[in-house]
Amino acid sequence: MTTKENPLSPMNLIKQSAFWMIHLGCFAVFWVGFSWTALLLCVALYAVRMFGITGVYHRYFSHRSYQTSRWFQFVLAFLGATSAQKGPIWWASHHRHHHKHSDTEEDIHPPGIYGLWWAHVGWVLSTQYGGTREELVKDLVKFPELRLLDVYHLVPPLCLIFATLGLGFALEAYAPGLHTSASQLFVWGFCISTTLLYHGTFCINSFAHVLGRPRFETGDDSKNSFLLALITLGEGWHNNHHRYPGSERQGFYWWEIDISHYTLKGLSWLGLVWDLREPPERIYQEARDRKAQLKAA
Repeated sequence: MTTKENPLSPMNLIKQSAFWMIHLGCFAVFWVGFSWTALLLCVALYAVRMFGITGVYHRYFSHRSYQTSRWFQFVLAFLGATSAQKGPIWWASHHRHHHKHSDTEEDIHPPGIYGLWWAHVGWVLSTQYGGTREELVKDLVKFPELRLLDVYHLVPPLCLIFATLGLGFALEAYAPGLHTSASQLFVWGFCISTTLLYHGTFCINSFAHVLGRPRFETGDDSKNSFLLALITLGEGWHNNHHRYPGSERQGFYWWEIDISHYTLKGLSWLGLVWDLREPPERIYQEARDRKAQLKAA
């Protein structure tokens, strides 16, 4: 019997209100209407900020799977924070705890124990996980600028809101042929994009431990999913990741689409990041051995 605090403890009302207000904002689309400009902005901000979560918060801050300079580290951290998923230190601390206790009662979001709703979004909105597990992120808390970003984690998404409004006002005034407006770009560029981003990110905590196939024996329920990999720019190769979390690339093979990896590879060619870690040959051999065993069984 678990001694862990009941995960269905009271939800954080402030988090709940902000979270659902963004969702409700999506319904304003019936008033602001549609334009190709707004849709393009929605898709672009989803993709860029998904990389901020997958390529930055996850692969860099949580797993240190590549290196970068201190100034570009902050640029990447600010980008990740525009996703409205709190600061990089908070995010990394809870993710490292997840890997340490994956799919056990000590895990913060195990779908097999507390259900899909809790794994998907319940834990985020609860009162339990508002603080940072600083003992797990000693390598990050030494940077005062990252600590500041954690405290003022609402600043980046607010900057994004003002940017969408400003762009909308500018286009409405100087490019009326695009048939867009400040309110339309806010709804599509922030509300709809952020809502999709939330659930795209959360799918890895929930569905990537339920749907798909495991390549490796990892001692947890992590699975690989092509569909989730498309939605999350490569995070759907979750069983790969749980087998060797230190790898920057999560699509271990060329046919496993991993857009975050391609993006980081491009940044490495520009000299902005370096030392991208890959799985060693023994991991590939393990995959071949397991495939042969399953075929022989």
